[in-house]
Amino acid sequence: MRTFDLTPLYRSAIGFDRLAQLLNDAQRGDSQPSYPPYNIELVSEDSYRIVMALAGFDRSEIDITSERDSLHIVGRKQRDGVERTYLHRGIAARDFEQRFQLANHVKVTGAHFENGMLSIELVREVPEALKPRKISIGGNDNVTALEQRQAA
Repeated sequence: MRTFDLTPLYRSAIGFDRLAQLLNDAQRGDSQPSYPPYNIELVSEDSYRIVMALAGFDRSEIDITSERDSLHIVGRKQRDGVERTYLHRGIAARDFEQRFQLANHVKVTGAHFENGMLSIELVREVPEALKPRKISIGGNDNVTALEQRQAA
């Protein structure tokens, strides 16, 4: 596999350090763990849902933290002290840590746990100042604000 040196980007791109870090992580192969399995759903234009299958976990064993641009989900399975002999063990129920990078203006609005499925609701709330706005175009037939001020 070829490696690329992204150092020159750091010198000329101000404020893109997060993007460069994501590219470096992808290049190194720092991939997301596959346990526990999860889905990411697009619920509507600006709302999303992450659904994780957490068989064998209790609500008290799961911790969800949202900090700026990341969502961190940790599961710590409590040991009951009972020694079991498995003939087949298909339910992992092991400790896990899962991190999701959130885009700008994406906020976690809630979470619920039911029947072994953890659902986390997210919504993108773009501030009014950053939304696109229509700009009117003036011409010869329109009197500009500067001309109005000069006439007054």
